[in-house]
Amino acid sequence: MASSGVALDDIPSVDIMTELLRRFKCSSKPDKRLILVGPPGCGKGTQSPIIKDEYCLCHLATGDMLRAAVSAKTPLGIKAKEAMEKGELVSDDLVVGIIDEAMKKPSCQKGFILDGFPRTVVQAQKLDEMLVKQGVKIDKVLDFAIDDSILEERITGRWIHPSSGRTYHTKFAPPKVPGVDDVTGEPLMQRKDDNPEVLKSRLAAFHTQTKPVIDYYGKKGVLAQLHAEKPPNVVTTEVQKVLSQ
Repeated sequence: MASSGVALDDIPSVDIMTELLRRFKCSSKPDKRLILVGPPGCGKGTQSPIIKDEYCLCHLATGDMLRAAVSAKTPLGIKAKEAMEKGELVSDDLVVGIIDEAMKKPSCQKGFILDGFPRTVVQAQKLDEMLVKQGVKIDKVLDFAIDDSILEERITGRWIHPSSGRTYHTKFAPPKVPGVDDVTGEPLMQRKDDNPEVLKSRLAAFHTQTKPVIDYYGKKGVLAQLHAEKPPNVVTTEVQKVLSQ
């Protein structure tokens, strides 16, 4: 039986062949264990799937993993749920434990992309300790470095058509008629968080929290700074260059 509960006989041959070819291609790829660091709007979300596919890695977003562990009622998930119900933060040890569990999945065989963790030096140290036990280490930390003023322009210019999720940008991808969706003619809106005040406080928190983490990995010699203000295809090329070293 396949893990999804579907008999192998019931899976179309073309799907099996595609998966076999993918695994064959992946087998020759070097293992990579990566951390992506960057403020909101830096382009991590654009690059992450490209890196994942290119290097056959699994994407570990700690928020999603916590929710998955809670809904699957794993021992760690049950502990996490208890903490959340009390309104407490989930402990670093629990989060590292959930990452440890996730790393053992077949999809993480060639390595992983960690996104949203570690946010503090203590978390980075705990992550390192866990990886040492596994006999591995972080290969590269990709720092999506970008000036706050560029982020402000990127984020505060975003407008959304709520029912379809279509997004526009006043400067980079404006609607045909200002404030109106191209397809339906309905009004566009901005997310509550996409305003200069909220963004400033989010960026201040990011810099305070994350700078020590960036310094920590810098001292270990695994940090690579990307020019995240450049167009996405240029950043992709930069990422590939860093990861081929």
